[in-house]
Amino acid sequence: MCTIVVLFILGVVPSICKGQHDNTCDVFPKDRYIEMGSSIKIVCQTSCVNSNVFWTLNSRPVDESLSNTINSTQTVLSLSNFIHHSAVLQCHSADTQQILGGTTIRTYSKPRRISCILDYVNQDVDGMPQVLTCSWEHQADPSLTINYTVWCASSLHSSPSELCNSHETICISKHIHILSNFSVMVRAKTSEWEAYSDSYEFQPYHILKIIRPKLAVTAFYDHLLVVWNRSLGSKKCHCQVKYNKDLPPDEGSQEWVLNKTLNPMEKGKISIEKVDSCINYKISVRCALDQAPWSSWSKEKKVLTKLNKSHVSMCLWRKVTELDQSRVRRVHVMWTDIPSTCQGTFKYIIKQMPYKEDMNSVNDTLCGNSTCDVDVDQDAQRLILRVFHDEILLAEDSVYVPAIGESLPQVTDIQTSTYEGVILVSWKAPIQPVSGYMVDWTHSGNQIYWKETNYTNTTLSDLLDKKPYNITVTPLLGDKTGHGMQAFHICSRVGDPGKVDIISVNVYDKSAYVSWDINSAEECSGVVINYTVFYGTLLNVTVDSKKQDVFLKDLNPETQYRVYVEARALTGITRSTERFFTTKKFDPRLITALSVCGSIFIFLVLSLGLCCTVQWKKFKEKPVPNPGLSSVALWLSPSHQKGRCPFHDPSASPCDPIYTEETQRASTPPPDADCSGNPTTDQTEEYTDSVIILAPHIKGEIPVEPLSSPEESTALFSTESSPFNPYRSQSSVEVSSPRSSKQSKPIQAKQQGKATLKTVYVTLDMFEQGQSR
Repeated sequence: MCTIVVLFILGVVPSICKGQHDNTCDVFPKDRYIEMGSSIKIVCQTSCVNSNVFWTLNSRPVDESLSNTINSTQTVLSLSNFIHHSAVLQCHSADTQQILGGTTIRTYSKPRRISCILDYVNQDVDGMPQVLTCSWEHQADPSLTINYTVWCASSLHSSPSELCNSHETICISKHIHILSNFSVMVRAKTSEWEAYSDSYEFQPYHILKIIRPKLAVTAFYDHLLVVWNRSLGSKKCHCQVKYNKDLPPDEGSQEWVLNKTLNPMEKGKISIEKVDSCINYKISVRCALDQAPWSSWSKEKKVLTKLNKSHVSMCLWRKVTELDQSRVRRVHVMWTDIPSTCQGTFKYIIKQMPYKEDMNSVNDTLCGNSTCDVDVDQDAQRLILRVFHDEILLAEDSVYVPAIGESLPQVTDIQTSTYEGVILVSWKAPIQPVSGYMVDWTHSGNQIYWKETNYTNTTLSDLLDKKPYNITVTPLLGDKTGHGMQAFHICSRVGDPGKVDIISVNVYDKSAYVSWDINSAEECSGVVINYTVFYGTLLNVTVDSKKQDVFLKDLNPETQYRVYVEARALTGITRSTERFFTTKKFDPRLITALSVCGSIFIFLVLSLGLCCTVQWKKFKEKPVPNPGLSSVALWLSPSHQKGRCPFHDPSASPCDPIYTEETQRASTPPPDADCSGNPTTDQTEEYTDSVIILAPHIKGEIPVEPLSSPEESTALFSTESSPFNPYRSQSSVEVSSPRSSKQSKPIQAKQQGKATLKTVYVTLDMFEQGQSR
C-alpha cells in the first residue's frame, strides 16, 4: 500500500511542477478510499499564495508536525492509522485563512470473524454432511453494493477454489464433500475498492452439526423415562434434554434442561424425576460432538404423567352453618380436587363418626369431585373422606366439627389491610396452645378458598379485583379444630370513587347553580373526600363530600362556560362528563319577581275596582223614596182613637208600621174589622200611594183644623221658594191601617168633633235616626 502511495506522489509531483506557472492551488489525491487503519499522504499545491499553509480535518486543525513543506509550492500531510469512516481534509492559507483546496477520505474494512458449519440437508438420514454455511462480520457503508466471494483451500489441494457468492454476510455452499482440514477466506469487492479477509482454518468434526435426535418418552407413576438415538455413535457426544409443562401461553411455563454426556457407543437415556401428576409435559433433545455446534432440537414429544399416590393431598376443610329450627347444621365439606386429566375412575365418600359413645356411624354419603354437603346435629362429629381410584383406596383424610357450646380456643383481634390487590390478614393467638391455623375466604359464598398456616398472619392473593371478601380464621388443635373468628367485607382493592353525573345547571346572569350525584356501582368504590367543580378556563371551587351542589358566582353575563365535577378519594379521582352553559343577559329571577309582583298588583287593582263597582251598584240601586210619590195622611187626634182598638201594651209605640211597596206586594191583609171582629161596612176603596205614613199621636196637642182644600194642604209643604215641589197634593183623610200593595181601603173615622189634621212626610234619614236610637 505504501508503494502505491509513493508512486502516486511521484506521478503527481511532476504534474504539479509542470503547472507552477499557472499559479493554481489545490489538494491531491481527490476522494480516495483507504483501508481502515492504514496510512495516507495528502499534497497541497500552493502556487497561488506566498505564505505558509495549515490543514483541517473535519473543520478541526491538524497538528503542524504532521505537515511537511517540500518547496515553496508543495506541502505534504502524512496521516497514519487512519480510522475515520469519512473525513474532509482542507488546506488553508495562513495569512488570508483562504481554503486552497480539499479532499474527502473514506475508509473500508476487510471481512473478519469467519465461522463455518457443516450440516445435513436431510435431518433423518445419517452420513456425510452436504452443506457448508459460512458467515462473517463486515463494517461497510450500507449504501454501497458489495459482492462477497468465499474461497476455500483444502490441505490436500494447495490452490483455493471458489465456494459461493453473496451480497450478504452469509454464504451457503451445497453438495460439498470435505474429509480433511480446510481454510476459508472472504473477498469483499466494490467499484471503488477490494478487500480480502484473513484465512481461517477449520476441522470438519469441530464444525459438524449432527442430525437431530429421535426420542421416545415413557410415563411412570413417579417419573418420565426419555430415550433417544444418536448420530456418530463412535464419537463422544454431549446432549441436553429440555422439558416443561404444557400450559396455556398466558399462564407461562417454567423450562428445565438436563445435561447428559454420552461416551462412544453409549445410548441416550435419562429419567425425569419430580414431575406433577396428571400433567402434560413437552420434551425435546439436542446433541453435539465435542467442540462442535449443537444440533437442531428434536421434534417435541408430549406425554401425560400418571397419578402419583404420594402427591395426593386432600387438604380437607369444612364450613359449618348455624343451628336451624330443626336442630340441624349444614356442613359444607371441601378438599383439593384430583386433576380431571388423571385417567381412571374416582369416587369420593364421606363417613360421619359421632363422638357420643351410644351412637353409631351415620350412613356414608357419596359426593362429587371437590365439595359435599352433609347435615349434622348439635353434637361433635368427625367427617372422614375416602377417595377410591378404580375401586382401590387412594387416600383418606378427616376433619373435626365441634359441638355447639363446646369450650374451644378462638383467635382474637383480626386485622386486615389491602395492598395492590393483596389482602394481608393478622390475628392474635388464643391462650391455649395450637398446632396451626386454617384461613378460608370467599367473595360470593359459593366459591370458598382456604389455606393452612403456622403463623399468626398470612397473605391472600389471586383475588378478584375490587371485590369484598369474608375471611375466617380457625385455630387447629392436632386432630381437632377450635371456633372460627370472621372478618367481614374486606375489599381486595379499593377503587376510584363512583361515577359522577351532573344533574342540573340552573343559569342566571352572573351565577349558576350546579348540582350532581355520585353513583357507586362497584362494591369497593373509594370514599369521596371532596368534590371540585371546574368551570371556565382556570376557575374551580371545592366543597366537602357532604355537599353535592354549589353556586358559581362572579360570572360574566352572556358568556359560555364549560363545567365538570371531580370526585376525589384517597384511591383516585373520578371526573364527570363536561357540560356547557351560557349565562343570561339579565337575571331571570328578577324578571320572575317583577312578573309575580305585577300580577299581584293587577289582581289587587282589579279586585278593588270590582268591589267599588259592586258598592256603587248597590248604592245606585238603594230604594230611596221619591217625595213626589208620597201621600199626605191625617194625623188622628187622641179623641179619634178611642173608638179604635186600644193598644194592649201601653208602652208600645202608637205609630203604625210603615209599609213599603215591596212589603205590600208580599202580603195582602184581610179586610178591616171592628173591635168585635165584624168587618167594617163604611169603607171607600181608592188607590193610594205605595207608602202611607201615619203621624204619631201626641197627648195634649192642640187640635188643628183640617185643610180646607188640596191647595191648602199643598201649600203647607212649600217651605222653600222653589218653582217645583216634588210632593203631590193630597186630601186630608183619616188615619187608616196599611192595605195591600195595590190598593188601600182607609176607614173613615167617626168624627165626634172637629179633628185637627197634620200633613207629614218621611225620608230615609228618619229611618236611620230611628235605628240609631
